[in-house]
Amino acid sequence: MHVEEKRGKSDCTKENRTLNIFDPQVARAVEAEVKRQQDKIILIASENYVSQAVLQAQGSILTNKYAEGYPGARFYGGCEYVDVVEELARTRAAALFGAEHVNVQPHAGAVANLAVYLAVLNPGDRILGMELDHGGHLTHGSPANISGKYFQCFSYKVDAQSGYLDMEEVRRTAQRVLPRLIIAGASAYPRTIDFAAFAQIAGEVDALLMVDMAHIAGMVAAGLHPTPVPHAHFVTSTTHKTLRGPRGGMILCRKRFARAVDKAVFPGIQGGPLMHIIAAKAVAFKEAQGEDFYRYQGQILKNARALAQHLKELNFNLVSGGTDNHLVLLDLRNKGITGREAELLLDELGITANKNAIPDDPQNRLVTSGIRLGTPAVTSRGMHEAEMKQIAALINSAIEGKDDPVALARVKREVKNLCTAFPVYQQNMV
Repeated sequence: MHVEEKRGKSDCTKENRTLNIFDPQVARAVEAEVKRQQDKIILIASENYVSQAVLQAQGSILTNKYAEGYPGARFYGGCEYVDVVEELARTRAAALFGAEHVNVQPHAGAVANLAVYLAVLNPGDRILGMELDHGGHLTHGSPANISGKYFQCFSYKVDAQSGYLDMEEVRRTAQRVLPRLIIAGASAYPRTIDFAAFAQIAGEVDALLMVDMAHIAGMVAAGLHPTPVPHAHFVTSTTHKTLRGPRGGMILCRKRFARAVDKAVFPGIQGGPLMHIIAAKAVAFKEAQGEDFYRYQGQILKNARALAQHLKELNFNLVSGGTDNHLVLLDLRNKGITGREAELLLDELGITANKNAIPDDPQNRLVTSGIRLGTPAVTSRGMHEAEMKQIAALINSAIEGKDDPVALARVKREVKNLCTAFPVYQQNMV
């Protein structure tokens, strides 16, 4: 073929850029997921729906750009515009949370946690975090995670009777363990964490304090939950969940740790940052500065309290007896069903939740005795307290009628009607 005949031809034709035409298998999976998100009530506490603006930024051509390094100090040319994007993300996050320094490059919350460990710990150092079965996170010292393999990991628990953290017990554990790093924060703890008390304990044992605020970041940003930033040396977070941005992570830290944290992220554990995701983070941080976002976070809290109250009225046992944040943890043992069974049953009927361990759970982690419910996604769809009462009733009807096909069919119809009344991405989202 002559050079002239090749000129102007490209694999990037209009047809190839259309997913339905070029890759119908992937397109069908995406379309099915769109339908799943529309047709099911999402009660997973760590999931949410992003805005159209966040979706647009995340799907932008910034995905084409390599930008190893940081704004003004890249290892690639042509970064002048992605530098603008990353600076916007950093400065907006710093203003939003009152942080001295922010790194927005971590691909996930788990990566953000690992970067902090790399920045200030040596292999074999002692860390103290919340026990996984008591509400902690895998990355806070679980033996299944790299944190539990590279460090000596110890844990504190919630009180078996109340379901609350006992800060005096945390203090005694810290004094016995003498950790280099204390981790506060949780993935299944429905109560407010006393960050000032954690800071005091860390000071008493000469430990650094890291707070993982992944679940509560949106409420913290809105000023509706106590902030850990003044109390902790490091604050890590995801940028999705209640914050309602793209899936990703970030690190807030004090100025004196900025260089160590940045080096830990790059070149320590990551290469090129995902600039399209960082753009979406910047958009989400701008959204979080608005009055609509404040009202949205307030409704998340109202919905969680309403859901908890109505479930209690239906004889569900709630770990800690209720909630201060966006999630509710149910102990299902009095209902004669395991967490795994409840998750599968509810999903068949159009309610998506996740099985979750309860404190001192007699079941293994693949079965569990509980389920975790959260209100961020249903709140994004425009649901309010009245719908939380309806959802609680539907959950109860499903579990009480698990062997009754007629009852289950009725629940499925009501779930479908509720989803139709509150379509995804047609509400007044930020």
